[in-house]
Amino acid sequence: MKIATFDVDAQKGFTPLCPAELPVPEGQNIVEELNFMATLGEYRLGSKDAHPKNAVWVVEKPEEMLQPLDYKEADLTWVRHCEPGKPGFELLDGLPEPTRYNYFIWKGIERNLHPYGACYHDISENLTTGVLEYLQGQKVDLVLVGGLAFDFCVKTTVLQLHKAGFPVIVYLPATRALTEEGYDTTKRQLEEKGIRLANSRQELAEYCSIK
Repeated sequence: MKIATFDVDAQKGFTPLCPAELPVPEGQNIVEELNFMATLGEYRLGSKDAHPKNAVWVVEKPEEMLQPLDYKEADLTWVRHCEPGKPGFELLDGLPEPTRYNYFIWKGIERNLHPYGACYHDISENLTTGVLEYLQGQKVDLVLVGGLAFDFCVKTTVLQLHKAGFPVIVYLPATRALTEEGYDTTKRQLEEKGIRLANSRQELAEYCSIK
């Protein structure tokens, strides 16, 4: 069985290391578990948000976030985060450089695009990032997913993989949610889709051994 692992947006901008961006509680603590997850796979994939300074969705204050926008591919307002050249753009310390991954995606580069999932450059899911085609070309049988944040980009990436026909396991110790409510809601949504959630290293390894 060919297994790929996917580190979704494991960036400093989604951790308390960059408190002015989108600090996911304990987001900086997933590196060890992402690296463990990678030991179970033949291919390691990764993604980064790469947002321009003049993005249409940018607001200055956290209380102004999550307001609807009249853009087809940028649906909500967010504070500035993961801008190339700034500390928040960087992957968490202890992860490989992007060039050391087997496949890597930069997303949200255009000012009017704010995708969540890593499989498409747009919310409408018309413009592929190529990751689905890569997985298909490598004949991958299973994808293990972690990263940030569980209730946004991780969830959407998992649903995109699932929709494309890939069996997916979310490794919960390797992800964190922006809110507790988001964590509970996302778990329920994924379970309703039949997507497996692994709570421990042992459980993840056991899932991976099932042919």
